[in-house]
Amino acid sequence: MQKTELRKVPLGQSNLHVTPICLGTMVFGEQVDEATSHQILNRSLERGVDFIDTAEIYAVPTRKETFGATETIIGNWFAANPGVRQKITLATKVAGPSRGMPWVREGKGMTSADIVASCDASLKRLQTDVIDLYQIHWPERHVPQFGNIYYDPAKETSATPIHDQLEALAGLVKAGKVRHIGLSNETPWGVHEFVRQAEQHGLPRVASVQNAFNLVNRAHENGMDEAMHRLHVSLLVYSPLAFGLLTGKYDQGGIDGPDAPKGARISSFESVRKQRWGRPDALRAARRYNQLARDHGLTPTRMALAYCYTKWHVTSTIIGVTTVAQLDEDIDAFGTTLPAEVLVEIDKIRWEIRDPAM
Repeated sequence: MQKTELRKVPLGQSNLHVTPICLGTMVFGEQVDEATSHQILNRSLERGVDFIDTAEIYAVPTRKETFGATETIIGNWFAANPGVRQKITLATKVAGPSRGMPWVREGKGMTSADIVASCDASLKRLQTDVIDLYQIHWPERHVPQFGNIYYDPAKETSATPIHDQLEALAGLVKAGKVRHIGLSNETPWGVHEFVRQAEQHGLPRVASVQNAFNLVNRAHENGMDEAMHRLHVSLLVYSPLAFGLLTGKYDQGGIDGPDAPKGARISSFESVRKQRWGRPDALRAARRYNQLARDHGLTPTRMALAYCYTKWHVTSTIIGVTTVAQLDEDIDAFGTTLPAEVLVEIDKIRWEIRDPAM
């Protein structure tokens, strides 16, 4: 298996350079066992993808029994393959406020002490001395996220100011435990405020924001694109295939019931079906895009990934897979250029149905 030519690109204003494809690992420890996870990690490196993303709360769907399992699997892979850690750009995340996961931490918020404790625990599970990119998984503030679209100031419970969060992260950088920092599931105001306060107080500057972006959720293009471009912060895209909706696997049998694909993420977990990916409008929209791909001689997967791979505002696209074959398919899609007429039709569909999975 030959490496795919993946020219590395700078991550924000940091000194990190990453591949335009990143291996997402949240299924390791739930849908994917450790042996298969290691096979996927090995193949990823063989194919030239040496950027790995994980999080303390993984595997997903989150459960007490699998909390930290993904980081542990990756750590075991590092231990079993001396020298591999030095070849990898490693990203992980500290969980935001609990969101109904008391096993993450005792308090409901995300204090400065929580950030430090979570980082130390991640380092231990990952069996490494340093994390290249340490991200806040979701804001400590109350903001619309994970399918919620309205901001409600009455629900604000923030207790740890952004300055305090940056101070805690600065301490981790100074201690050599973290090289650079990032955000995830963030808003235009949030990324701007993190950058402003970092520059004002001489604290670490966020290099990236990891947000959802795909054909059924292009909310990033509603203002976040300009904010990140002008602030020189990179976008890491997650869910480019919308949890499988944009692979075509659900087109015939739907997301639940006897005809739904067995073992697939949305059909396997009720908690996922209750989220944005399980909305009927999201499936209807995905079917439209998937048929457009077939009409132009493309697989739905190739079209959806190529759309992300070639967007000007995307620095790296995070792909999540359960098999080596899926990994190869996703990497093989890199380099695909979508015809102008396909891009026009994509925009026509979006104008009609907007962003049903935002």
